[in-house]
Amino acid sequence: MKRREFIALIGGTVAWPLAARAQQPALPVIGFLNSGSADTYSDRVVAFREGLSELGYVEGQTVTVEYRWALGQYDRLAGLAAELVRRPVSVLVATGGEPAALAAKVATSTIPIVFAIGGDPVKLGLVASYNRPGGNATGTNILAGTLEAKRLGLLHELVPQTSAIGVLLNPNYQLYDSQLSDVQEAAQTIRLQLHVLRANTDREIEAAFETLAQQRIGALAVAASPFFDTRRETLVSLSARYSVPTMYQFREFAAAGGLMSYGVSIRHVYRQIGVYTGRILKGARPADLPVVQPTKFELVINLKTARTLDLEIPATLLARADEVIE
Repeated sequence: MKRREFIALIGGTVAWPLAARAQQPALPVIGFLNSGSADTYSDRVVAFREGLSELGYVEGQTVTVEYRWALGQYDRLAGLAAELVRRPVSVLVATGGEPAALAAKVATSTIPIVFAIGGDPVKLGLVASYNRPGGNATGTNILAGTLEAKRLGLLHELVPQTSAIGVLLNPNYQLYDSQLSDVQEAAQTIRLQLHVLRANTDREIEAAFETLAQQRIGALAVAASPFFDTRRETLVSLSARYSVPTMYQFREFAAAGGLMSYGVSIRHVYRQIGVYTGRILKGARPADLPVVQPTKFELVINLKTARTLDLEIPATLLARADEVIE
């Protein structure tokens, strides 16, 4: 064999696998849109990846995930959603509450959407019905906005001697009106004086706690809101600074030093979002995937924080707790 022919043969042998790799199909891309920040939602992203892995999808190996974080600035969501749609993505995952889900719905009527929200997706126009969503969107309703009365009752049970309790609401949250109505009705039922505090900025959160101190309000219930989720450390820190027994919606608040939380297991929710995303990548249609509603809720109590506040947790409440943080 001549030298020139040998070199050509070697060149062809080396070039062949490179060409083969170049012809391999690109990985499917998931767009992950969230109203919060990567650090606040890190545990939930891990759960989302676990759900994906159940369907055989591993980020960086069999699927690519493009993350977009609004950092609590809801006016950025529309632009971020549009950016993902232009990418384009195979599935658009919209998490962190109603603002992200609604932005995704406006951005596309064809790309499948998987959402996680706290309110009724039918009333919000995201789906036609729970069992048969009918369009390009499905997901989970975590019922966050419907548990305010329950949280208020549990907080009152913890501090029964307190005649006045504050509730912190986000007036810009889509569920604000129903949340306000629920807590007012619950307070009236148990004959509790309710102080309604409103916040949609960091300064307004600080002002709310200043009001608690000035008016000597004995406890606080923080209502569900994606904005408050992004301010977890701030809320827990201010509750400690002002020595206010505070109730939150997710376990993460209690794990971060908050006194008590009651709501769904948010990690389980995000795992389910990952499962639905994987099913859609395998060919399922959002229109045929029912909107999921949680059936299990968890009460978490932080005993270390209770001792710091010089609070004795009633035995009846401890017995009902799903988790007690020592």
